[in-house]
Formats: sequence, C-alpha cells, structure tokens
Amino acid sequence: MKEPIKTSLHKHFESFPDYRISRNKKHLLVDIIILSIVAVLCGAESWDSIETFGKTKEKFLRKFLRLPGGIPSHDTINCVFSNLRPELFERMFIRWVSEIRDGNIKREVVSLDGKTVRGSKDGFHGRSPIHMVSAWASDNQLVLGQLKVDDKENEITAIPELLDLLDIRGRIITIDAMGAQTAIAEKIVDGGADYILAVKGNHRDLLDQIRGRFDRQHPCDSDLQVDKGHGRLESRKCDVIRRLDFIDSHVEWKAVRSVVRITATRDNGNKATSETRYYISSLDEGAADMNQFIRQHWGIENQLHWSLDMVFNEDRQRKRAKNAANNFSYIRKIALNTLRKDKSKGSLVTKRLRAGWDEKFLLELFNQI
Repeated sequence: MKEPIKTSLHKHFESFPDYRISRNKKHLLVDIIILSIVAVLCGAESWDSIETFGKTKEKFLRKFLRLPGGIPSHDTINCVFSNLRPELFERMFIRWVSEIRDGNIKREVVSLDGKTVRGSKDGFHGRSPIHMVSAWASDNQLVLGQLKVDDKENEITAIPELLDLLDIRGRIITIDAMGAQTAIAEKIVDGGADYILAVKGNHRDLLDQIRGRFDRQHPCDSDLQVDKGHGRLESRKCDVIRRLDFIDSHVEWKAVRSVVRITATRDNGNKATSETRYYISSLDEGAADMNQFIRQHWGIENQLHWSLDMVFNEDRQRKRAKNAANNFSYIRKIALNTLRKDKSKGSLVTKRLRAGWDEKFLLELFNQI
C-alpha cells in the first residue's frame, strides 16, 4: 500500500496525546483531526457534514490519511472534539503556525483582540457563549494563536497568557483599550517587542491628559492618508507627541516613548462622520509609520473576525458539548490560515468552494503547508 502524503499538520498532530481507551480506538486521532480540517476547508460546518464529506471523498482522503476503520461517524467526531484538551490543541496550533509563517518579515504588526462565538451559547444549561482572544499577524495574514477567556475572567487576564505562548520578539503588538494595562505593556517590552495600546475611558485620567496636551501643543510630526473607493472618501490624520513629561503616570508605562492621535473621517457624499482615537506607544517613529501600524490593527476585525463569520459562519455554529466549541474554533482557524497561505486569485469563499470541487487544487493547498 502506498504511504500516505505527509503534511506539516501530520508532523504536529500525530504527537497529540490520545486520551481514548485503547480498545475503543477504531480510528486514528490524527485522521479524525485532519479529516475535519479538510472537510471544513471544503465547506463542511457540522459533524454530519464532516462525515458525509469523508464518505464522499474517502478514496481521495486515503492519499494522506490511513483510515484503518474507514470514515468515523459524526457521533465519533463529536465525541473526540468534545473531550480533547483545548490547551494541548492550542500548543499544537501555535507550533504549526510558527512553521508555516514567514519568519523573515521584520517588525510585523501582531494584533490581539477578542471575539465571542455566539452560537456556542447554551441557554438550556445556563452556559454563556465562549469568548476567544486571538493574535493576528498582519503581513503573514495568519492567526498565530488564540486563548479562551474563562467564565470568571476577561481579556485582561487572557492577553498575558497568550503573549507567553507566542514568539513576539521584534514585533509590534497592538491591542484595543481593554489591553491597555501597565503590566501588559511591561510583558510586551520584556518579550522583546513594542506596543501600541489604545487609550479610552477605562483610563480616564490618562485620556484627559493626552487629549489636553494635543489641544495645547503642536505635534512633533503629522501624517495624512486619504483613500477613495466604494463611493466614499476616507482620511486618517496621525499626530505624534514624544515629550511625555505631562503624563502623570508615564513612568508606570514601561519604555513609553510617544502618544498618538488618529482623526479618522469618512464622507460618502451624503454624510460625513469623524472619530478621534488616542494611543500610547513604546515606539519612537514618524507619524507616517504610526499611521500605518495603527491601520494594520484593524486587520484582525476586517480579515479575521469578518472572515470567520462571513466565510465560515462561525456565529451560527451550534457546538456546545464540553470542549467542542473551543476545539472546533482551532479547526476553522487552521482552514482559514491554509486558505490565506494560497496566493492564487479568488475570494476566500470561492477558494473554499473550489477546494471542495477540485481535488487537484485541494492538494495544492496542502502542499503549501
């Protein structure tokens, strides 16, 4: 029998500890995981559809899966993902991404932000939907890692744990106002990275000081970027101040070197809106670079969260048993990263459909990872 094709997924997930009793192991754990990844990549969104995909494509799947017991049932797949330990899945995922990402990109913006998987709410058992904090690499266009926020915790406690799992050396970490904490800033700097942290009402005194300084002092540097498209005109003016002795608490923010004001306007011809945002940063950069770094932060919303909802229908997923929702979120992100690695023409939706229709294209996707 011809030896199955090996991918980077095999390298990492073959070492996944198998919790199952030996006499119940009709199917290989790595087969179940990779089958699920391939099925989701090709459009499957439920346990039933993964099983159906497997049975329809069994001959093709045997090119890189052993399948000693054939295609597992949807109940078996559900049971496996419900009982896998998410912290192990998280480590395997991060190791896999570290291997496929382009490590030669210097000073990449890595954005951290949270998203609620709304379909995971279980009102009958009184369980809230799970909330995931993810790290998005803007230039690599990859999810680097994620961490579930526990019921009694929030993003403030999850962000440092996620940073501990990632190699952030030389990178620029951007976080919304929830992550604007002195301890998080210190962890980022100690990890060999720089930070840009949004400042909002949760740091009222700091926000008032920064806003007041910009009202009274000319910025050290300014930059204006204008985009026109989709029937609207958007501009982002970035102002930077580097003299920070006016901030009462500036010594508490490790390695802080600048404060930034972004004034964003949007005009669609009928209505014009404007929004002003403020940031604190360890970077000593020109306004043009800061403008670009801050703009890249929104990639986690526009390219990650939007894709998970609109391409993979994440918010409509109804997986609730034990660890199923948490673990399956890794499957979706592996599928998304695989699609993002492909540089051929076509939207993510089109590529997902094509992967399900065209076995040659699906193999090409796997050859890239």
